[in-house]
Amino acid sequence: MGIHRLPNGLVSRPNAAACAVLSAQSYAAGNPLRTADPTVTALALGCRGKCVLILLLFAIGPLSISGAAKNRSAMQLPGYQAVRVHYGPLNKMIMSVRINGQPANLLVDTGSNQLILNAEAAESFGVRPSQRAQAVPRPTFQAFRYVRYTEIGGELLPVGFVQNISAGGMNFGGTLVTLRGSTHSASGTGAGHVDGVLGLDILLRHKALINCRTKLVFFKVDQNRRINLGSVAASEKFTRVPIRREENGALTVPCSVRGQSTRLLVDTGAFVTILHKSFAASLGLASEPTRITAQFARGGSKKISAAKLNDFTIGAFKVPPDKFGVVPLPQFALQQGSSKIGGILGMDTLYICHAIIDLDGMNLFLK
Repeated sequence: MGIHRLPNGLVSRPNAAACAVLSAQSYAAGNPLRTADPTVTALALGCRGKCVLILLLFAIGPLSISGAAKNRSAMQLPGYQAVRVHYGPLNKMIMSVRINGQPANLLVDTGSNQLILNAEAAESFGVRPSQRAQAVPRPTFQAFRYVRYTEIGGELLPVGFVQNISAGGMNFGGTLVTLRGSTHSASGTGAGHVDGVLGLDILLRHKALINCRTKLVFFKVDQNRRINLGSVAASEKFTRVPIRREENGALTVPCSVRGQSTRLLVDTGAFVTILHKSFAASLGLASEPTRITAQFARGGSKKISAAKLNDFTIGAFKVPPDKFGVVPLPQFALQQGSSKIGGILGMDTLYICHAIIDLDGMNLFLK
């Protein structure tokens, strides 16, 4: 599949206004990662307020985009607060945060509609399921407590309340959080450990600008501030692709494969780009078997194939020819409101194509 070891590097010197979001310094040469040893990676997909965990067993190694920054001074963008992220194993875009004053790591995930914490980690942060008093009609004069729940992936999960969450110099204040058992999380250990997911509820609320290549997320703090990101992006030879938010909250972009139009989910929590198997078959794409198995949260395992794409565009942007994953996606991922989904735009392609996700202007910029 199109899985590479990407070079180290971060952003260049600060530039004016929107240029700060777009600029990137040159990168040291890197070589594709190929190994004979199977490596376990994970693909987290959240749609329609639901999510699925796909475990992938790769015969070749996952994309590595870890790498130390050459310049650690945060970029300045007037009206925005910049927060650095780093990439852990399995292409996780990880943001270091503080939850109720305690340090934590969250996966930045545009495929999730909400902030999610692993229940065990939440307990250590003092976050527990919210309880409210519900009155019982007379003459009992009693009351009992009930726990608020939300549905994710067909499962009812309790909801808690975080008194304060912050990242770098950005304070998000208090917010509701969904609590999920650790068995449902690909949290891992060490450098790739995450305590939960930073989802669209916070990212959209603060009109985030996510630069996948320079490892910076900008949060808007001055609502009166406007930046002309589109014109600057064009001058830097980026292609603008409009993002649409579907009725269920999912973010999608138009794409074309072999001249056939469809839409892709924009999912920074997905560590590889994948096409739905039946969509790929309808295009006559020749796929080859791999040693990859996808294990869905609901249902059995699925074999993954790889297909070479030479005619793949996202909006008007032509994606470099490469191999991409092919797998039967779950039904709830395929139907986003009135839109039919052909696949998932994952972190490997977003990084390689210098993606900037603009949740203020609702645009995806690719280069």
